[in-house]
Amino acid sequence: MKAQHLRLAFGARKIFDDCSFHFEATDKVGVVGVNGAGKSTLFKVILGIEKLDDGEIELPGLRLGYLPQEIKIDKVHDDTTVWQYIAAARPVDDLQEQLNAEYEKLAKYPDSQVITDRIVKLQDLIDSYDVANFDYELLKIVEKMGLQKLIDTPMRQLSGGQKSKVAFARVLFENAGLLLLDEPTNHLDVGTRTFVANYLRNYRGMVLVISHDVEFLDTVTNKTLFLNKTTHKTSVYRGNYTYFRRQYAEEKAEQDRRITEQEREIKRIQEFVERAHNAKRSNTALIRQGHVREKMLDRKLEELETREEEYKKVEMRITPSQQSGKVPLEVQNLTFHYPGKDPLYEKLSFTLTRGEKFLIVGENGIGKSTLLKLIIGELTPDEGSIIMSQNTTIAYYAQELEVLDERKTVLENVSSYDYTDTEMRGILNNFLFSGDEVNKRVSVLSPGEKARVALCKILTKRTNVIILDEPTNHFDPETQKIIGENFKDYDGTIIMVSHNPSFVEQVGITRMLILPTHEPGKPALGLIKNYSPELLEYYYYLNSDLV
Repeated sequence: MKAQHLRLAFGARKIFDDCSFHFEATDKVGVVGVNGAGKSTLFKVILGIEKLDDGEIELPGLRLGYLPQEIKIDKVHDDTTVWQYIAAARPVDDLQEQLNAEYEKLAKYPDSQVITDRIVKLQDLIDSYDVANFDYELLKIVEKMGLQKLIDTPMRQLSGGQKSKVAFARVLFENAGLLLLDEPTNHLDVGTRTFVANYLRNYRGMVLVISHDVEFLDTVTNKTLFLNKTTHKTSVYRGNYTYFRRQYAEEKAEQDRRITEQEREIKRIQEFVERAHNAKRSNTALIRQGHVREKMLDRKLEELETREEEYKKVEMRITPSQQSGKVPLEVQNLTFHYPGKDPLYEKLSFTLTRGEKFLIVGENGIGKSTLLKLIIGELTPDEGSIIMSQNTTIAYYAQELEVLDERKTVLENVSSYDYTDTEMRGILNNFLFSGDEVNKRVSVLSPGEKARVALCKILTKRTNVIILDEPTNHFDPETQKIIGENFKDYDGTIIMVSHNPSFVEQVGITRMLILPTHEPGKPALGLIKNYSPELLEYYYYLNSDLV
């Protein structure tokens, strides 16, 4: 892959300014940069969705596989089984039919070079799908991603996390020469993440990955492509994300030192030129030197480097408007199943005390998000009850951000009678929405921007119980840290689903509910454990590919 002299701007906003880079056929590349630097835009350019103003990207004969940040599976696949959906990534049967049809044409027109060329192209494409290992590869991916029990399940019946895993499995099975992965670890449980990281590290093709998961990038990548939002340039670093951060910090410190010295020199010259301008006419030597220094000043100003811009960070503080009772929430003998499915829980019970930080863990599809939806009343249990104390108030952060109305603007989504329009705009400014940006429809926002709106919505409700379903998806490590610090200091009660160990540790979890994998027809009871980092690490270990 070779990119030469890329230029792209949206109106007055530059994205790429004369950017060039190249990668080898088996490189695994982390694509990094602050929000708005152009990471997802680069993927759209490679895919042909976005057109460059100038320059080109050469992809000699590479088939592209793409996993977008927001997984949206077309309704035409609602009744397609998981197995059929993944297998369709290598349309070998369709291609073989086309090839047979071309051979029939060639029999009629044996001298046709056009038909011969089409046959060669089709045969090369079929060969690229590694037909001999078709079933083996498909079975391996299905098994390692924990999808065996879902192979006959229609796509419409899958949870959000399961859809993400299936979509990812399909991209891996496609066997493309270049994989473009945008936040691929969102929604993945630890076992699947471990398999995917190892699979990609040994992948025979090229991988470009955008991710805020530092551990994942460090495991997978051997090069880093940095998109600089200040200069609109790109730089390639040999090494993973941690190596890049170290190198970049050293380069930035050296650049800051260099710019400071340049600014000192410019100031000295400016002071001399000013003295020369104010000199008496009789002091011809000083005036003459002033003219010389003035030309030098112009040259120094042209050579002055651009200092890296410090971008504003999310600011937040979540405080309940009133205190809950000592027992804000109690789950008693909860039983629930989806139509045609075995129970997710039978007689599940637990009690939360005020101020607890309660973590729910378990593999994808085991019922974590479902339990949260039962607590907020979006679903109704088969049996049992969920009891709230009189003063309990709840805010809910949904994994797929469905709490947002995409038809409404940012401001309309977070508006509250408790705040004036001016106050609300001030709060949104802390979440990096300023000026006319608050009037954007949510439908046009990036996933990261939508996540900030959903987080702001929680803050404005000032509830004493917050329910979080994968709250770190779509956020960069720095924003995750800010969010984690705030939730740690939060006076209310938190119920959280998260596959992010560092974030879990930061929030200060007190207890955890383990929803274990269960066999069909057997009771599925959750196990309550007092939280410790060692216990969570052991749980992740048991559910990874390490054993």
